[in-house]
Amino acid sequence: MNFQKLFQKFVNRETMTYLVVGVLTTAVDYLVFWLVNEALKRTGMGVAATATWAQAVSWSAAVVFAYFGNRIVVFRSKNTGFRNILGEFGGFVAARAVSGAVVLILQWLLIDKLGMNEYLAKIAGSVFNIVFNYFAGKFLIFKSRETSGGK
Repeated sequence: MNFQKLFQKFVNRETMTYLVVGVLTTAVDYLVFWLVNEALKRTGMGVAATATWAQAVSWSAAVVFAYFGNRIVVFRSKNTGFRNILGEFGGFVAARAVSGAVVLILQWLLIDKLGMNEYLAKIAGSVFNIVFNYFAGKFLIFKSRETSGGK
């Protein structure tokens, strides 16, 4: 496979819109993380505890934002009906829960055990999230759920 074909395979509308939605989702995540983290620091909690709580809250806000962005803009889901959409949303949340759990564990290890700055640890977790969540969305979540022998 030559470079042009490889480029066309990986650089297309879907991957570009995924990056845009991802940047916006990351902005929501980081903004909420920063607001909650800074507010909790004022309570006297330790850095690892404030970062963990801030991560949980920011993750929740980002997941809701990302679901709608991925459903509507990136993967253009055609799923209709309450059960199909509920299944899609449930799968999305489950995949994000897996990646979110990995980020929480990474943050604990990097901040509490290795003494890394909480914002650098946050960036490290984002790298994992980008790759894992794209493939989960593309191959597991936003697939047609038609019952008439579709995919």
